[in-house]
Parts: sequence; structure tokens; C-alpha cells
Amino acid sequence: MISELGALAWLLAVVAFGAIVPVVPTGAAVSGAAVLAFHDHPWLIVLVVAAGAAGAYAGDLVMYAMCRAGGEQLARRLRWLRDEERLVPLKERLRRGQIPVLLVSRLLPGGRVPVLLAAAFLGLSWRTFVVANLPACALWSAVYAGIGVAGGSIFPEPWQGVLAAVALVLVISQAVNLVNKRRAASSPAA
Repeated sequence: MISELGALAWLLAVVAFGAIVPVVPTGAAVSGAAVLAFHDHPWLIVLVVAAGAAGAYAGDLVMYAMCRAGGEQLARRLRWLRDEERLVPLKERLRRGQIPVLLVSRLLPGGRVPVLLAAAFLGLSWRTFVVANLPACALWSAVYAGIGVAGGSIFPEPWQGVLAAVALVLVISQAVNLVNKRRAASSPAA
């Protein structure tokens, strides 16, 4: 039990770090942990989802604080803000409904940072962000854990399920990035 708790603590730390430094494949970490839990102790899957959600939530709070405190200057320095015009529709969507926008942004690879920037620039209150982001992080963790469980249930060996889950997460991420790049290339220049 001690080793499982240590692994969950590491998962939480990796996901929190990955939410702050958005190059760490946090979804793959949650999927891989879910595969291992599925094969060893299926009841741990609930704790994997909780640790993933807690890590994502903690990392998002830090990111939002950075966006609020640093503003556009920090966003430009870290190259988070590449196309200000794309933030305008995000700000409008956030005005209409914070929870659906945060839910979707958490699930789309590369969608979270622009939404956090738009929310910060819009001046979305801390209270609203804290409440609206909680279900987004929980849903995100549950989806990636589900991918892991699906991979783990298909393959007899845990390493095969981890490999399949990580590959699936990477393929989905790259497909979304490719679609976004093509969409950006085909949109008329302003």
C-alpha cells in the first residue's frame, strides 16, 4: 500500500508539473497509471483519477496565477501568446459560460493555455475560476484514465496496455494539432 501511495504522489506531482510546463505528457501519465492500476489493483483506478485531477487542478491554479500576475508581457516572453486575435472569440465564449469552455479546453490538446490566457486577460475572478476548473480537471483525469483502462483491458500484460495508452494519447494529440494547423493555414489572413 505504501508503494501505491508513493506512486500516486508521483503521479500528482508529474501532472501538476506538466500543467505548469505544458510539454510534459500528463494525459499519458494518467493513462499509464490507470493501466498499471487496472492490472494490479483495480480499486486504485479511482485514486489514479483523483491524483490526476488534483495534480491538474494544482497546476492550473499556478498557471492561472502566472497568467493573472504576468499578464500579456509574461505570455509574450514565454511565447504562450502567438495570435491575439484568437483570444477574442475565447473571451466571448468565457463571458457566456465558463464551465463549458474550461471543460472543453482541458480535453483538447493545446486548448488549455489559450483559454487560461483569455480568462486571465478577461479578468475572470479567482472564485469563478476555482469553481469552474474543478469539474474540468476531474473530467480530464477520468477521460485519460478511461483510455488507460481500455488499453489495459485489451492487452494481457500491463506494459502492453501502457504502451497502447501512451501511443493513443500521442496520436490523438498529434491529430488535433494537425487539424488546428491546417485550420489556421486555411483561414484568411487579417
